[in-house]
Amino acid sequence: MARFIFVAGGVMSGIGKGVSTASVGRILVARGFRVTAVKIDPYINVDAGTMNPIEHGEVFVTEDGMECDQDVGNYERFLDVNVPRENYMTTGAVYQTVINRERNLEYGGKCVEVVPHIPEEVIRRLDAAAKKARADFVLVEIGGTVGEYQNLVFLEAARMMHLERPGQVLFILVSYLPIPKIIGEMKTKPTQHAVRLMNSAGIQPDIIIARSTHPLDEPRKKKISIFCNVSEKDVISAPDVTAIYDVPVNFERDGLGDRILDKFGIRRRRRNNGMKVWAAMVQKAHRATKPIRIGIVGKYFNTGTFTLSDSYLSVIEAIRHAAWGENRKPMIEWLDAETYEKFPKAVEELKKYGGIIVPGGFGSRGVEGKIRAIEYCRKKRIPYLGLCYGLQLAVVEFARHVLGLKDAASTEIDPKTKHPVIHTLPEQVMLIQEKKMGGSMRLGAYTCEIKPGTKASRAYQKPIVSERHRHRYEVNNEYREMLEEKGLIVSGLNPERNLIEMMEVKKHPFFIGTQAHPELKSRPLRPHPLFSAFVRAAKNRKRLRALH
Repeated sequence: MARFIFVAGGVMSGIGKGVSTASVGRILVARGFRVTAVKIDPYINVDAGTMNPIEHGEVFVTEDGMECDQDVGNYERFLDVNVPRENYMTTGAVYQTVINRERNLEYGGKCVEVVPHIPEEVIRRLDAAAKKARADFVLVEIGGTVGEYQNLVFLEAARMMHLERPGQVLFILVSYLPIPKIIGEMKTKPTQHAVRLMNSAGIQPDIIIARSTHPLDEPRKKKISIFCNVSEKDVISAPDVTAIYDVPVNFERDGLGDRILDKFGIRRRRRNNGMKVWAAMVQKAHRATKPIRIGIVGKYFNTGTFTLSDSYLSVIEAIRHAAWGENRKPMIEWLDAETYEKFPKAVEELKKYGGIIVPGGFGSRGVEGKIRAIEYCRKKRIPYLGLCYGLQLAVVEFARHVLGLKDAASTEIDPKTKHPVIHTLPEQVMLIQEKKMGGSMRLGAYTCEIKPGTKASRAYQKPIVSERHRHRYEVNNEYREMLEEKGLIVSGLNPERNLIEMMEVKKHPFFIGTQAHPELKSRPLRPHPLFSAFVRAAKNRKRLRALH
């Protein structure tokens, strides 16, 4: 039977529970076990699709079309597997299922209560995920921080499983150890309090992962051991790293894999070649010192006086994978599209970059700034990669400035435009009118036929590919002939519906837009071919500029 490892967070959010969970998975995979990972989000939202990306981070889309938390992307990148929709749940989804079951009289007239019925539904979902993956280990990340009201029912589910399945459940607490600048000493007291809060939920952590800016020293490790009731060997140091892919290597230095197997009473297995390959990838990333400068033109950056990158997490990781594969150090910079709307000449800063990406997004804010950036890249022959909205706005820019259709637009921005070069997918029209927005976009993997002789074909090196989507709007085929006559190449089509999936500009070093989100399928050990081709073009631009 599958064994379950629950991972909870202490002290504060954003300390790396997802990366820690994925890293534990990578370690177990390297021992030859079948591993899957589940994310529990303590939100009433049924899925992540309607959450604000500035507040919650990017919406990751699985192969089968589930809109979920960005941590699922880390699971895929570390475990090198596709994670299915069964591996994501929210408070809203769990309650919705229980209420629907009650409405269908499936509880036989019982009074349906938060406990035990909600935790029982959580356990049912975890067992379903384990069964589908035929997993030896199921890693379960509980969102939020211990002590919060929102995740109590999930901790209760974990406690119930531990009681009912002795020897099959283990608990890891990822907790933060601050080093106040004015004091200059690493403090363990917040972690001690986090453990007591976990104890109050009926759970004693088996392993504590100590997150901090610096490595954990022996005095602090001993103090955590004494006051948190764990062995010193079960306190794992997790200092800040330059790349998240260092984390499994660091964990293994502290013997985390062996400790987990010992606690489950499983005979230790030697690491397979997978960990050597992973470590080699990490070393290659560290050896890359020649910079490649990439600009991302977006709008989901700022929250108050702080700049966040989680809104485009998969794009950032895909750039890193591709850059390391080309022995380059990625230098990623955020470019606010609204700046180009207020100060048109500011767009000239794009010439400093090896390449520019316009990622996915929704709404009108920053659109004209993105279009200015796209025009500059097209005219100045700067490598450009447009992702989803980045394709759509590239088509709008081309229609306006090459076809001469001055008011060309997307119906998302201007429903009354005379030239809807981007229009609503037919099946989406009624959904939008009825405001059925949750989980209703074109989601998940779809087939794309690549046109021979194109840059896309040279990048993919195969005639048919599958990429993941998340959109309601599409290139209007009524304008396809006009666009192609003036120099846009349709380099990818969906064969089932004749939808335009990829376009590129003729006689340009690299100018490709894709309706898909290829960043979602990039892995550190297997960079996505489209991002690799983009980075190579950015390298060549830098080399050519140096020659001149």
